[in-house]
Amino acid sequence: MTKRKPLTVSQKAFIFIVLMSIMSLFNDMVFEGANSVQGKFESFLGAPTIVIAAVGGVATLLGSGLRLFFGWLSDKTKKYWLFTILGYTIDMASVPLLALVPNGKWQLAVFFILMEKFGKAIKKPSKSALVSFAAKERGAGKSFALGEALDQIGACIGPLILTAVYSWRAQDSQYAQYIWGFAFLSIPAILCLALLWTSRFLFPKPESFEHDSKEKLGSFLTSKTYILFVVAAFVFAMGFMDSFGLIDKHLADLSLVSDNLFPLLYSYAMLVDAVAALLFGFLYDRIGFYSVGLAALLTAPYAFCFFWNTNLSIVFLGLTFWGIGMGAMESVLLSGVTSLSPKADRAKAFGFYELAYGVSAFAFSFLHSYLYENNPLALCIFTCASVGVSSILFFLCEPLHRKEEAAAVAAK
Repeated sequence: MTKRKPLTVSQKAFIFIVLMSIMSLFNDMVFEGANSVQGKFESFLGAPTIVIAAVGGVATLLGSGLRLFFGWLSDKTKKYWLFTILGYTIDMASVPLLALVPNGKWQLAVFFILMEKFGKAIKKPSKSALVSFAAKERGAGKSFALGEALDQIGACIGPLILTAVYSWRAQDSQYAQYIWGFAFLSIPAILCLALLWTSRFLFPKPESFEHDSKEKLGSFLTSKTYILFVVAAFVFAMGFMDSFGLIDKHLADLSLVSDNLFPLLYSYAMLVDAVAALLFGFLYDRIGFYSVGLAALLTAPYAFCFFWNTNLSIVFLGLTFWGIGMGAMESVLLSGVTSLSPKADRAKAFGFYELAYGVSAFAFSFLHSYLYENNPLALCIFTCASVGVSSILFFLCEPLHRKEEAAAVAAK
């Protein structure tokens, strides 16, 4: 009998990336399924518009602000799996718990939404670091693109689950339909945690996939490219609504589709996200930060299609632009952090980047809310200009990065 050859490091890294990507698929079924109706659910329970808009910013700030601390703690202790598992457990419990919110108690719903972000804050730097160790072996752009594509397949399925549940429970009250929908999301939540533990058992030390690079022994904070990259991400977050809450509420007010079919709009955006993540992820491995700039440029006009329009076909164009932005944020931006940071500081680099992004998203969510209520055209102009300026900054990152890499090689 022919003896089977042992798996190479590259093959093991690929298997690990696939397992973590499938796990993320189930995670996004839960998170994005809830996100597709989150704004409507808060509004139904009686939450004011400014709360709905601010929750997205506050949740992002809570999640991103704490990521720097947990990123530092992950790198300090090297307990990447511990923080990943703890964060996912909190994350996956918070959404099904929305099924227990009494009618009218929007404050409790907000609490569970913020708890979900707290779990994400714990898990995200360590999980991103774990994947990045394998991604350096397989290609950062392709690896994060695969993860994001499967994420968004899950993000498409999550709203479809809610659509099916709402149709099944069509005879119930709208409140009961919401509760049934959140309860059913506990199924992919359990599958997500089961795959997480399986990955932990099969690959207890993913950091062994990556060898330290001699060119990147310094701190990522000394890299001008990294600083410019973070500034560009901050400006991008000024104009990009990564929470669907305000968009969700506005489209619901337009009554362009029935309530039961409403999650399908979000499902479409997530499908665009998946395709965009693959496309721009592969482009990243070929043209670097130019791919990030291109994605931001295509995202820029999204708000005009939502807030300065009442035509359903134009809304779908806006969902396309918005989906491209989501795909870029969750794949090529993470690839950028991986390229610009050494292995020993990877989780901190993710945490620092996500803190900057979260502070911006939090601060400007209040401006988005104010402009939405008082001057929708100004909201559209501001968001378009901010994301457009970020695209220019991302384009500038590539020549600067090449210059720094050339200098590092010459210094050896």
